[in-house]
Amino acid sequence: MKEDFYEILGISKGASASEIKKAYRKKAIEYHPDKNPGDAKAEENFKKAAEAYEVLSDPDKKARYDQFGHQAFEGGGFGGGGMNMDDIFSQFGDIFGGAFGGGFGGGFGGGQRRTKGSNLRIRVSLSLEEIAQGVEKKIKVKRKKQAPGTTYKTCSTCQGQGQVTKIQNTILGRMQTAATCGTCRGAGQILDHRPAEADADGMIVSEETVSIKIPAGVVDGMQLKVSGKGNDAPGQGISGDLIVAITEEEHPLLQREGDNLHYDLYVSLSDAVLGTSKEIETVSGKVRIKIEPGAQSGKILRLRGKGIPSVQGYGVGDLLVHLNVWTPKTLSKEQRDFFEKMKNDEHFMPKPEKEDKSFFEKVKDMFS
Repeated sequence: MKEDFYEILGISKGASASEIKKAYRKKAIEYHPDKNPGDAKAEENFKKAAEAYEVLSDPDKKARYDQFGHQAFEGGGFGGGGMNMDDIFSQFGDIFGGAFGGGFGGGFGGGQRRTKGSNLRIRVSLSLEEIAQGVEKKIKVKRKKQAPGTTYKTCSTCQGQGQVTKIQNTILGRMQTAATCGTCRGAGQILDHRPAEADADGMIVSEETVSIKIPAGVVDGMQLKVSGKGNDAPGQGISGDLIVAITEEEHPLLQREGDNLHYDLYVSLSDAVLGTSKEIETVSGKVRIKIEPGAQSGKILRLRGKGIPSVQGYGVGDLLVHLNVWTPKTLSKEQRDFFEKMKNDEHFMPKPEKEDKSFFEKVKDMFS
């Protein structure tokens, strides 16, 4: 089981943004590759801390993680080794301050800051059946990719560092500041040769089919990430990500409430009196249910495990069948005469029993 992000950083769920950043910096410095050369375990801990910080430092991602756990980010390589050293140093390199002299060791680019391509966003519409079972979608995406034949060379302004440093004399002494290189925009490289069909950055727009694994139980508005399937970055940069927003399609018969589903079943007065069996729709196919003689309108039949799986892996919800007895609006003379005779018959007089709960009691039970 994947480790809890809060436990990785050694903080509580109520930690502030500054406490999260402080905890990550402490862990990152402790397990930094420059400090632990050749130590695979330290490198793994370094990656885990970065993954935890990527989520907990972002208010939106943190909120989804607090609600759904790691399941909120399944479907595209997020977490679980989805980040590499280049991802970490490009996104969070500035958090180390001067702890390692502004560089990250020869094993990781010799101090060069690698830019990351922009993210792409798409919306995927899912049926209730697809949400219940989980699904793999193949989506065509237009993304920027480096054009064949494009070459780059080291930026002469920053010497491939992506940053330029300045030393200024102040009343506090000599101060060194670093800023993104204006020539290469932090890439460390500039265009050397550009094919005719490429844009100013040496890119072309190419259509690609991307496979997206969507776990069961996702909810409307949830976002998944497919790492590396956004726009490419110029030179040897890191590709951006594909952000997948989930939209839940309306079902004609079923209503979703969390992991539970609701179904309105209408039966005739005679079926309610005599009892019957009815075939109803579920997300896993049709099932037949039995209605006992004397069934009351408003009765709820619970079909356990026929709802939606929890996105957190906590089991499966139920299908709640709401029984509605349909009262005829028009009657023949013979039918009307029958009900007139039954008006004062003791068998037709309302006699609610203890198990025949009121509407408010049923609502209370549903939410308890």
